[in-house]
Amino acid sequence: MSDALYLSLWYPNLRLAGLPEKLTSVLGEFARHGGEPLVYSATVWPVSWHETPVFQRVYGRMGGSGADPKLAVEEALELLHEDYAYEFQIGWNLWELERGRKATTDPDSTPIASAISAQDDSSDGAGRWVRAPRLVRVTGFGPLFDEGAYEQDGHIRIDFGGDAPFLEEDAELDSTAARHMEENIRQLVELTNGVEKASGATARLLWSELGESLAQRLAARLSHGN
Repeated sequence: MSDALYLSLWYPNLRLAGLPEKLTSVLGEFARHGGEPLVYSATVWPVSWHETPVFQRVYGRMGGSGADPKLAVEEALELLHEDYAYEFQIGWNLWELERGRKATTDPDSTPIASAISAQDDSSDGAGRWVRAPRLVRVTGFGPLFDEGAYEQDGHIRIDFGGDAPFLEEDAELDSTAARHMEENIRQLVELTNGVEKASGATARLLWSELGESLAQRLAARLSHGN
């Protein structure tokens, strides 16, 4: 069963005024590790996730136009408040198993336009592997947002969406699947290391919504072969 995958980053003694620089550094790493260089949208949430956004702007679509990360961050964080959260959407390309569908999904499973940049036709009838962009959410938290959610979620949290591209637990684990899963995992590791170094994070945690370790699930997947 697919699980939501997150990366949380913490910074020592981070003041709110320093959050824009950290967000810009994190967003800038996506283009260096299989992602898109431009931000697709920005949303500012006041107080908690249950409130209506006080700012929302769509800059472009996947595979098309967008905003430079620094510009998007500057515009959204003009409303700099301790009880606000600042969410940005950016594209990240992974190999995914396509089962008769023409679109991938964002972290909320909302269909978005397909923008396939590569495909592997060596897969069997279970589907073919395509390298396609997915929307990733990068959120910076003010210290008072949602009663101090940053303590658990990180000063910055990256929402990768479902972890299926790294496991594909319902697919046969043949050489093609193993190769693409390995590429995805390597890209995840490189991005994780990249954002940590570029933004100066002193603590990080890769975690899932159901609390299961991706490494343990991967080990079990490889040992069982399916």
